[in-house]
Parts: sequence; C-alpha cells; structure tokens
Amino acid sequence: MIEIVFAFKGEGRGSCSTATETIRASLAEVLVDFYPFAGRLVMGSDGKMAATCTGEGVLFVEAMSDDEIRMLGDISVVNPGTLRKLVKHSDGAQTIVEESLLTVQVTTFKCGGITVGIVMNHVLVDGKALADFLTCWSDVARGRSPSILPFLNRSVLCPRRPPRVELPHHEYTPIDRPSEKIVDCRTKPHVYRSFYFEPHTLIQLKKVSTITTHDGSSIVPTSFEVISALVWIARTKALGSDPHETTKLLTAVDGRPKFDPPLPSGYFGNGIAWSCAECSAGELTCKPFLYAVQTVQEALRCVTESYIRSAIDHVELNRVVVDYEGNACCISKWSRLSFYETDFGFGRPFQVAPTMVPHNLVLVASQSEESDNLVVSGFLVMPWMFFQS
Repeated sequence: MIEIVFAFKGEGRGSCSTATETIRASLAEVLVDFYPFAGRLVMGSDGKMAATCTGEGVLFVEAMSDDEIRMLGDISVVNPGTLRKLVKHSDGAQTIVEESLLTVQVTTFKCGGITVGIVMNHVLVDGKALADFLTCWSDVARGRSPSILPFLNRSVLCPRRPPRVELPHHEYTPIDRPSEKIVDCRTKPHVYRSFYFEPHTLIQLKKVSTITTHDGSSIVPTSFEVISALVWIARTKALGSDPHETTKLLTAVDGRPKFDPPLPSGYFGNGIAWSCAECSAGELTCKPFLYAVQTVQEALRCVTESYIRSAIDHVELNRVVVDYEGNACCISKWSRLSFYETDFGFGRPFQVAPTMVPHNLVLVASQSEESDNLVVSGFLVMPWMFFQS
C-alpha cells in the first residue's frame, strides 16, 4: 500500500466545504474512465491477483481539524504518527487482497488549508499511473476534459508464448542470508528518518564520480545515481555486513519508455522493472565512491525492452518475487512524477509526501514545490549510523 498526502494552502476560511465537494464530485466523474479503482482484488485459480470491475466505488472520507495547516510542519520529514491521520487506511485487512484499491481523505483546517490523503494499492498500478490519474482528476475538477485517458489493455506486458528467459535476473535470486552478527532488521528498533540533499551537495557528489573518457568528454552521473550509491554504501555499513557477503541495490525503473515503441500513453498498471546492482559488501564499502556509482549505472543500463520481457517470462515460469530481505535494499524515485502539478481549482500543493515508507524501501522525493532539495526517506535500523561517514 502506498500512502501519500498533498498539502494545499486552500482559499482561506469559509471555502473548504466548496472545495471538498469539488474534489468529491470530480472523483466520481473521473472514475468513469478509471473504473478499475472502483473494483476489488481477487485471487484467481492460477494464483494471480486480478481486479474485478465491480463498480463498488472508492471510499471517500471528510475530516476536519481545529488546527491550522502549518502545525503539520515540514511533511517531507516522514512522521507516520501525524501524517497517517490524514489518510484512510484499511483497518483489519489481513492480506493485500482485502485492502482497498484506492481511498481518499480530504482534511480541512481552520485556516482554509486542505490536505488530500490517498492510499493506493500498488498491486493495481504504480506511481506513474497514479500521477496520470491525478492529472485527469484535477483536469475534471477544473472543468476540463481529461488530458491523459487510461490505457487499460494489460496484454502489452503479458508473458510471451512460450516464455523465454534470455538474460540473468539477479533481482529475483535470493542472496545468502546475512551472518549472525549483522543487524537483524526484524528484531532491532526501527525509526523513520529523512535526509536532505541540497543542490550544492549533489554537485560535489557528481564531481567525485564523473568520468573523463579517452576522447575528452565527460560522463556525469545523475542526482538519483549518486544518491542511490551513497544510500547503498551507508546502509551496508550500518548493517555491519561481512566483507564477503553479497549485497544488492534494487531500483524501481519506469519501463514505459524502454520499449520500442514506448508503452501506450496512459498505460494504467505497473510498468516498473527492477534493476539489480550487485557486489560484495567489502567491494562496496572499501572501494572509491566511483565504484558504487558505476555499479549502479551499469545495472540501470541493463534495463532494456529485452531485459523487461525476459523478466516477465522469468516470473511466469518460476512464480518468484523480488528478494528484498537482508543485504538487499530497494530504492524508488518520486521526484520526477507530476504530483506537484495537481490542481483541484485552488492552486497546486505546496508539499507532497508519503505518510510512511514500507520496510526496506528508500524513497527519493522533492522537498516542496519551491525547493530544489531532494529528500531521502526510509524506515531504518540504527539511523545514527546510516550516514555516519
């Protein structure tokens, strides 16, 4: 389940009820096109989950706060104790099938501020599909036609017949369980922490990991690549992995543009693939920072159409899931999703943030609409060690 909050300044006192009704009415209208959200998950006889388009609807909750919205502070600092009050999550659900596909909570504050809290079932769609849905929803709220209609044909990512696994897929290969001395993520205390990366810091990280080729040109890593490498190193150190143990960094990659031609615009589903950077803990923590960056870059380069097709077929034949326990770390990027373009008629959000981050996932997002800072958030063991060096 992905929980996310959009914080708006609103239009001031007395206008909250109108705004809430606009959000509710436009949601009902946009669900005509995005009707899978109004259905329910079922487990098929083949062991695969599917959405039945029953039209049962989306849970919509209205809430009020006697505080001003500024009391939330900087919501990019993930604080589940406060932020999870702004979303409606399923109470008592025992399995992912019992979770709703989408819930919406609108909370109004006495100053006129508004938050829209969304809980999305990741089984149905990914972040890009959610962003497309929000674009259409806000279009409808402002009296416009939806700008990105959903493409609902899932067959474009079906396994081939017969399935053909043409490449290795280490993202699905279980790694050796960590040694006994490693920090046990299941028994040690966990806390949320958010770390800010200002532009000048990212520039310095890029400088030390830029390569000059033989023809004099430079290969400069992206901000996400250097952050990913740094997080991977820091987490491996914090866990105390033995030097000989294998460590993996799994990165969620949007597969839509990897195809030729790209997947149809508005593809409504999970279009992500996992890249897998892999090496020994000793190599990762002892070699120069450039080594980690290059390992991440090479893994990302491997995510091609052929790689994704092969991965789909690998899952079909072996019925496996990504192994993210122990010495594996997952990282995902929200900073380029169009969340900050969401406008229901009373301006864009001044902040968008998750209310929580799932276990063993690190999330990279923008701090706010007005800031160039990137925020790295995670559910961490021994956070005081995470960025110690």
